[in-house]
Amino acid sequence: MSELREILGETVTRLFSDLCTKDLLEKCDGGEWPADLWATVEENGLTRPLLPEDKGGVDAGWQAAYVILHAAGRYAAPIPLAETILAGWLLDQAEMDVPEGVLSIVPNSANVALTSGAITGSALNVPWASRADHLVGVARVNGGLSVYLASKASIKVKADHNIARDPRDCVSFDGKVEVTAAPAEFTSETVALYGAMVRSAQMAGALERIIEDTLQYTTDRTQFGKPIGKFQVIQQNMAMAAAEVAAAVMAAQNAFRAAEQGLPDFEAACAKVLAGEAAGMATDICHETHGAIGFTYEHHLHFFTRRLWSWRGEFGAESEWAEQLGRRAAARGADALWLDITERQSANA
Repeated sequence: MSELREILGETVTRLFSDLCTKDLLEKCDGGEWPADLWATVEENGLTRPLLPEDKGGVDAGWQAAYVILHAAGRYAAPIPLAETILAGWLLDQAEMDVPEGVLSIVPNSANVALTSGAITGSALNVPWASRADHLVGVARVNGGLSVYLASKASIKVKADHNIARDPRDCVSFDGKVEVTAAPAEFTSETVALYGAMVRSAQMAGALERIIEDTLQYTTDRTQFGKPIGKFQVIQQNMAMAAAEVAAAVMAAQNAFRAAEQGLPDFEAACAKVLAGEAAGMATDICHETHGAIGFTYEHHLHFFTRRLWSWRGEFGAESEWAEQLGRRAAARGADALWLDITERQSANA
């Protein structure tokens, strides 16, 4: 890890550890906006790690973004940090100005129409739309793709939320919009691909957190005169969960490393598949290991597992990305599979 990423990791860990308290998470569950947390994140430049200096960023690259997003997931940060980072990157790639404030992503613009600088249509499950100053998306226009930037004035929001009680809103568009032709390398899958990648980083952080907290619980909780971590069935379950989580973390790191070399289509898909599979197993085992206390609101475990369950399905569930990987492998043929994997690994090393 570079010196910059080490310093960044220490900064974001200290920041989220201090500010993402259980009390704050409970208040945000009730609909409160963590204004102090967001202001601190902005002041430290954590919303713009991918932007060049002339756009107020630090041009630190995707691997630095991974450090930030992993920490946000590890502390269940109840803010649209991933969405703002990704939205800013999309605008920068399209050579558009990046506005200040909260940004979010429209995951699916299939029902959005752009004509003569105006936007109409609707979108479902838009993260944090009710809190965003601008929404960013990629839509098809006259046979090509365009990146659009919609302000609050052009949207109407019907508030909703996911199982973690983070906003996932229904949005109606009707107003003026900034539009620029998308870069040539963008496809209809670009938002989903990079959205899946940023979610894999958040999931990696949350997965590591629940494993560590559960391992600590197996040391502290005693039964029949000894810590429950001494029982073979607990050891076996935790070993299986930890192995799945380790694979998910490595896949997420690899995807962000690949993004610095070019399009991480294969790596991001793998990361989301492994993160989803790990979330399914690890959340089950961690809740079961905690026993009754793990199913109460008073215990903090659910702040992470509810987000994992939500993030698992966003920007494509593991089944969707696994199907894409399967179709890709089938099209290339069996003889090309091993070569494709090893060549990409060598390029990303």
